[in-house]
Amino acid sequence: MPVPPNPQCDRFKSGRDVRAPSVFILVTHLLGVGHLARMCALARGLAANRHRVTLVSGGRPAPLIGKDGFDFVQLPSVHCVGVHFRTLLAEDGTPIGDEARQARIDRTLAALEASDPDVVVTETYPFGRRQLAAEFLMLLEAARRQTRPVAVLSSIRDILNPPAKSSRAAEAEEILAQFYDGVLVHGDSLVTPLSASWPASKALEKVLTYTGYIADTAQGPITPIPSDDILVSGGGSAASLPLYHAAIGAAEMLDRPHPWRILVGHGVAAGDFEALATKAGPKVTVERARPDFPALLAGAALSVSQAGYNTMIDLGRAGVPAVVVPFEQGKEAEQRLRAERFHALGLAGIVSEAELTPERLATEVTATLDRPRAAVAFPGIEGVANSMKAIEAAALRADAEAAAWAQLETALAARGEIRLWWRDDDAIAATPALDRLLDLARRHDVPLALAVIPAGATPGLAERLASEPLVDVLVHGYSHANHAPDGRKKQELGYRPLPEMRAELQQGLTRLQGLFGPRCLPVLVPPWNRIDPALVKILPACGFRGLSVSADGPGEAWEALAVANIRFDPIDWKNDGGLIDRLTLLRQFTQVLEAGEPLGILTHHLVHDAWIWAFLDRLLEKLKQHANLRFMRAAELFV
Repeated sequence: MPVPPNPQCDRFKSGRDVRAPSVFILVTHLLGVGHLARMCALARGLAANRHRVTLVSGGRPAPLIGKDGFDFVQLPSVHCVGVHFRTLLAEDGTPIGDEARQARIDRTLAALEASDPDVVVTETYPFGRRQLAAEFLMLLEAARRQTRPVAVLSSIRDILNPPAKSSRAAEAEEILAQFYDGVLVHGDSLVTPLSASWPASKALEKVLTYTGYIADTAQGPITPIPSDDILVSGGGSAASLPLYHAAIGAAEMLDRPHPWRILVGHGVAAGDFEALATKAGPKVTVERARPDFPALLAGAALSVSQAGYNTMIDLGRAGVPAVVVPFEQGKEAEQRLRAERFHALGLAGIVSEAELTPERLATEVTATLDRPRAAVAFPGIEGVANSMKAIEAAALRADAEAAAWAQLETALAARGEIRLWWRDDDAIAATPALDRLLDLARRHDVPLALAVIPAGATPGLAERLASEPLVDVLVHGYSHANHAPDGRKKQELGYRPLPEMRAELQQGLTRLQGLFGPRCLPVLVPPWNRIDPALVKILPACGFRGLSVSADGPGEAWEALAVANIRFDPIDWKNDGGLIDRLTLLRQFTQVLEAGEPLGILTHHLVHDAWIWAFLDRLLEKLKQHANLRFMRAAELFV
């Protein structure tokens, strides 16, 4: 979401033009050149609009891709053969070594330092390129250390190859939450939402910006080169060799007047190229890929190709009848998914890679040529313009968040002693989420009050907490059951006879004291922070000595109880969970510092996503840096 300019931000003080932030892009293509072509198109669009752009490429040089208008840095290149993505090869075909990897990192970091960017864009990572994670992470860490705010965005195509393991998606979200400000999806959510190819959580969906498709429109409208050709293309890698061979065979079978032209990518070895040229009959011309490919395509009778991102956009823009053979080796699913989506729009026929033969290809080509050509509206190709808007908004947003952190730091430093405490609700068992919560508290040396649901509490939870000396246990109602009538806010401690609720609370307190011993404090935390005021009056008679609700909880009849409420909750309960907008949270925290002490922070470890964990980690890190701030134990508060 765009943020209004803040005159206190460093970028405004320095006189930098905030409408044209400097952009740093890191991309590594491993097979074809589609990833690089897409990022170069974005870089040219940014540069044409007064943005200073540095693009760092880690794949093999691609001479046909325009690099005018921006700074281009070539790293020691890597590539893959076939679908063996784990094996990265140097230019000479040998596996890349540690020295070359370090040289790539050094050159990337030097380019970052020289470009002094406002926005860093990583192409594909962290959704892919795991084998290059070290250099991406070094870049992200360096960007975070810059003296000025730097926004970080991930750039991905419309369809990703689905992760082989569910843990891969979780790992990607952890990295996104820790380092990134958003994700640019270069596609149309109505055509292909990211969830069609990637397990997108609700939290991830919140940080996605669909830009539309990126097309290379810098040269203006395409002027077709009229021909009657069947034009065969396969991107920049040798992965298209089976398609080329099938096309040569299909050309010999068809009794059609159309000549065939096969454009072979520059990533195909010279020997393979010569073999194709030798095999081709009189109806087939074999030549290297040409820079005027879009014009050739627009004037062709039919296109035969794979289903890569850029190819499908070229097909849609040209409006030419098409047959696509999606690349599917090694369980690759991205091109198949895209082909099916575009086939549903009426933009292409499909021949699967598994059934690719000259005969099958010839049949599909014949059917497509004979099919009446229908006018089909291609999805939006405003990807460059919309990406630029998102990049500009991210730069402003980074400034605003930096200013909000600075304002919080000022407010903390300006006050005398600040007392805080941390309450986490809904614990019942030892879980991975609880382990993460306890690890967070331990790393920051912060005491924690754990509100445990008595009816569901397990002996395993007691065993887990036995080794956590900074954790106190509070009584979280009884069973966390809602007894409110329809139309009312959820509430367990209300809408029932007082004797019934009193008996439950006494039973719950007794059970937790039996499980946790003196670690369990006689302090009640009502579920949903709501409690019948009449029940508050009899809590001391039930054995309770303390009560904790929200800041706006009932205020009467508390004289006999020690009270410490919570005032800060980072979870966006009103909008289906997840983290509240970070800028809003920082402003809220700064405001509640003035609302009275001790300041209670509330969390719910069982529903935290990666973004909530990341925010809490950073907040605790900042808070612990202030000597005038003290986190208090619940045992100290509820005396």
